[in-house]
Amino acid sequence: MARYLGPKCKTCRAEKTKLFLKGERCHTSKCPIAKKAGPPGKGPKARTKKMTDYGIQLREKQKLRKIYCMLEKQFKLTFEHAEKMAGKTGENLIMLLERRLDNVVFRMRFASSRNQSRQLVSHGHVLVNGKRVNIPSYRVNEGDEISIAESSSKMIVIKECLKEYSKSGVMPWIELDPDSMKGKMLAVPRRSEITELAAINEQLIVELYSR
Repeated sequence: MARYLGPKCKTCRAEKTKLFLKGERCHTSKCPIAKKAGPPGKGPKARTKKMTDYGIQLREKQKLRKIYCMLEKQFKLTFEHAEKMAGKTGENLIMLLERRLDNVVFRMRFASSRNQSRQLVSHGHVLVNGKRVNIPSYRVNEGDEISIAESSSKMIVIKECLKEYSKSGVMPWIELDPDSMKGKMLAVPRRSEITELAAINEQLIVELYSR
């Protein structure tokens, strides 16, 4: 299974914004983007060219793709599926991304980052409606129950992540029982509810793929 294995903090610096790829580290003073000005490979005083319309659209697509830890081919296939759905293509795209199993596992606080949740799914630690699913891109439906396999319930990494649940809870479209390590997707979230992506302009991505 292909995935990006390069330095994640450089990815955030290249996009000039936090993509929250390293869990709790991104919320601390250790985050490099808070200390280093400018993209990697350039000095802080280096001159930058004015970005073209295409460049702005491309960067917006790259940010969203990297937030959900996807490669280009898989992201484009998701976009093509969003185009065929009724409604606004940009909003459909984000809803499909939110329904990915690795993202739902992350939202349920079983993992501190989407990269970590992807690994939990790939290694068979996650059940959907009682059945083991090891495909990170599996699309979760409204009413599906997501749980940690009994054989994996003693994993320290999962227990540590669930400690954060008491501080801020989970998203309003998700129900979670941290004691039994089970959760349910109550509904497909609306675009306005995903505040983490408030700075993302999905219309620019639609315009990019429409060229």
